[in-house]
Amino acid sequence: MALLRIRKFPDAVLKQPAKPVAEIDGRLDGFIESMVQTMYAAPGVGLAAPQVGDPRRVIVLDTDHENPGAHLLKLINPEVVESEGSVIWEEGCLSVIDFTADVKRAAKVMVRAWTPEQKEIEIEADGLLAVALQHEIDHLDGKLFIDRISRIKRELYRRRLAKLIKEGKADEQRPSRVQI
Repeated sequence: MALLRIRKFPDAVLKQPAKPVAEIDGRLDGFIESMVQTMYAAPGVGLAAPQVGDPRRVIVLDTDHENPGAHLLKLINPEVVESEGSVIWEEGCLSVIDFTADVKRAAKVMVRAWTPEQKEIEIEADGLLAVALQHEIDHLDGKLFIDRISRIKRELYRRRLAKLIKEGKADEQRPSRVQI
């Protein structure tokens, strides 16, 4: 499978809400496998289809860095159907270079989705998995984690990014650790 190009903020495709997958068939399998390989290579915990320029509601996640693939989730048309509590989690993103911030999220979620095998599943999650699910589903809704921080912090990031771009260093930035 081919590695896909991860789109970076401020690419307009990241702000477009994704469209539901109408028919789950074998044609989606190759694309999802390319998403998985791209996520691991980045390195990332999750990846949403809009991050690679695809308008469909598809995400992949693996929060177990010690055993890649052991807890891999491939989700089609995921949606949060229940949430409770709140947690502050430091987030980064493969599409937001050189920046992390504390983001308030639900502490526990239940997500309903379809698998590539056409099975409807429900996932109850807390901790990193809950945060990663919410983060990736936000991508499907055209939101980035920086949309959930203060306007001042967001503006400071935009200025720093503009400086990196002006200096020609934006493409050199690679995450120093695994990103959501």
